[in-house]
Amino acid sequence: MCGHPSPTRSCVKGGCCMDELVARITKAWLVKASHDLQAAELLASNGDKVLDAAIYHCQQCAEKALKGFLAAQNEPIQKTHDLRLLVTMGSAFDATLPTFRTDAEMLNPMGVKYRYPDPSLPDPEREEFTEALAAARRIYDFVLSVLPPETHPA
Repeated sequence: MCGHPSPTRSCVKGGCCMDELVARITKAWLVKASHDLQAAELLASNGDKVLDAAIYHCQQCAEKALKGFLAAQNEPIQKTHDLRLLVTMGSAFDATLPTFRTDAEMLNPMGVKYRYPDPSLPDPEREEFTEALAAARRIYDFVLSVLPPETHPA
């Protein structure tokens, strides 16, 4: 826990301080997560023809939000798309993060399921997108709720 804020540190919830560089890196991840969330919503608003891409962006939103959470803890960001692993890693810093394991498990395959052509897969349904968007939003909103405002997208 830090003593007092300084020009290069910003105070976060609970009285500890976050290094300014860590805050900037965290914010960069959360901005990208926000963009993926917005992209998913925008794509889905154009009908069902691009739900595959919209669902992919839901997975990406959750992945980047979780990586932002880890960045805020000054943890090295692993090159992984495994949301379950990211939830497990984040659980070392927040005991409530495992409550999002079901969302992570649901979104996990969406990083590749519709990303590449597979004639054996049917096109995604609107309901699948709605569930993916809700799961991504829950993870994203949770991350924002536990991180200081200076790390949030503008």
